[in-house]
Amino acid sequence: MSGGNLFSLNGKRILVTGSTGGLGQVTANLLAELGASVIAAGRDTERLTRITGSLPGAGHTPLAIDLEKSEQIVPAIRGLSQGSGGLDGVVHLAGIDETKPLNVCSPDQFARLYRVNVVAAAMLLKALTLSGLGSGRRSSVVLVGSVMSVVGSPARSAYAASKSALLGLTRSAALELGRKGIRVNVVLPGYIQTNMTMKQQAILTVNQLEEIKRMHPLGLGTPEDVASSVAFLLSDAARWITGSLLTVDGGYTAH
Repeated sequence: MSGGNLFSLNGKRILVTGSTGGLGQVTANLLAELGASVIAAGRDTERLTRITGSLPGAGHTPLAIDLEKSEQIVPAIRGLSQGSGGLDGVVHLAGIDETKPLNVCSPDQFARLYRVNVVAAAMLLKALTLSGLGSGRRSSVVLVGSVMSVVGSPARSAYAASKSALLGLTRSAALELGRKGIRVNVVLPGYIQTNMTMKQQAILTVNQLEEIKRMHPLGLGTPEDVASSVAFLLSDAARWITGSLLTVDGGYTAH
């Protein structure tokens, strides 16, 4: 807690994966506005450098990492503690989305989704438990899943399966790591308007797009809607919340 404001992130050092994506950039910017020092992780070094340079505040750092290479995650995250202290938070936003019917899904496609969406999340949690990263502080991990983990949708089996695995990971990790002062929660966004979803909309019919909008009573979401929920779970205002699923979907799953 800083200055009596439970929602402040002043003095917190937070890693954000997927920082070069639309949702990642918005999240990193909000966390920086709230006072955090952001470690922006992604594969594009040049973009990461531009993003960290544009964030408000100081102390932001780019981290080039390919989360598909899961064996590199723990050493890379451990390296963050050398000379710079530990981490107060981790946001796992990086992920792979796939829309393919089961009859054309290959084992390799399933495995790739699991490597980034699930295995990378588990390795980030593992890294946070290692000596030097926790630094005796209470840390918060926010995994970003999807409402596809709790509802069905045609041609989304591989994606939904990987995001469903995050729910089990969140609950079990919360119990295991709570004694170490590490909270673990997952945010489940509905249909968010990003550059990626805008491209998807381009191949939808008018009726299909209207049906998607109809299923969200509060309208389609924005990256800011998800980012603010993530910031809450990282803050001291959520210090008694762990193992929880926070649905941010404009009412989609209320049907």
